[in-house]
Amino acid sequence: MLPNRVIVIALLAALLTTGCGGTGYTWGWFVVSPWTAKGQTNLQFLMSGLGWTLALAICAIIVSVITGLLVSLLSLSKTRLLSWPGRVYVESFRSIPMLVMVLWVYYGLPLVLGIELGIFAAGVLALALCDSAFEAEIFRSGIQSIDRGQHEAAESIGLPWLDKMRFVILPQAIRRILPPLGNQFVYMLKTSSLVSIIGLPELTRKANELVVTEPRPLEIYTFLILEYMVLIVIVSMGVRYLERRMAVSDRRPG
Repeated sequence: MLPNRVIVIALLAALLTTGCGGTGYTWGWFVVSPWTAKGQTNLQFLMSGLGWTLALAICAIIVSVITGLLVSLLSLSKTRLLSWPGRVYVESFRSIPMLVMVLWVYYGLPLVLGIELGIFAAGVLALALCDSAFEAEIFRSGIQSIDRGQHEAAESIGLPWLDKMRFVILPQAIRRILPPLGNQFVYMLKTSSLVSIIGLPELTRKANELVVTEPRPLEIYTFLILEYMVLIVIVSMGVRYLERRMAVSDRRPG
C-alpha cells in the first residue's frame, strides 16, 4: 500500500489542478507542464535548487547534532563551571528566530568579528546555531532517560567517563531520540528556505526568481509546496526505516 502521506499529496495535486472553485481563477499549469518546452525549462530551473537545499540541510544538521551533543554533555556536568555555559547557550540560541540569525550572521559577523562568510557557509552556521540548542535538549533528555543502573554497571567495570558515554550510554540514548532527531532534520529542510533571503539558489530562491519572469506565482509556489512535501515524505520514510531496523536489532538475542 502507498503511505498515507503520498496519498494526501496525490489528492492535493489533483484538487489543485481542477481550478479554484467559484473564484473565477483559471490555473495556468502550462508554466510548469512537463509536456511543453517552456514548462520543461521552468521545471528544470526550479529543480536546480534541490541540490543546494539538501546540501544546506545536511551540513547544518551535522554541525547542529555535533554541537548539540557537546552542549548537552556540558549541561549535564556536575561542575557548575561547565554546566552553566551549556544552559546559557541553550536558552540564548533557542530564543532567536532563525530568519534573524541568518541575517545577523551574514551581515553582522563581517562587521563584528571581521569574518567573511559566503552565502552557503553563513546559512549553515546560522541554522546550526539555532537548531543546536534544540538538539542539546533532545540529547539531554535522551541521556537522562537511561537507567542509572547502566551508568553504575559501566563504572563498575572501570570504564572511563568518555568510554562509558561512547559505548554504553549514547548508543542507548540515540535509539530513543531517533524520532525527534528525524523531526529536526525535517524541520531543517523546511527552514533552509529562509536562507533564500541572502541569495542562496535553493528551491525557494529559484521559485522567487521564476516568479519575476513568469506571471503565474500561484502555480509556481504550488509546485514549490509539492517539492517540499515529496522531499519531506521521503526523508520521513527513511527515518521510519531506521527506527524499524533499530527496533529489530534490539529484539535480536545477544
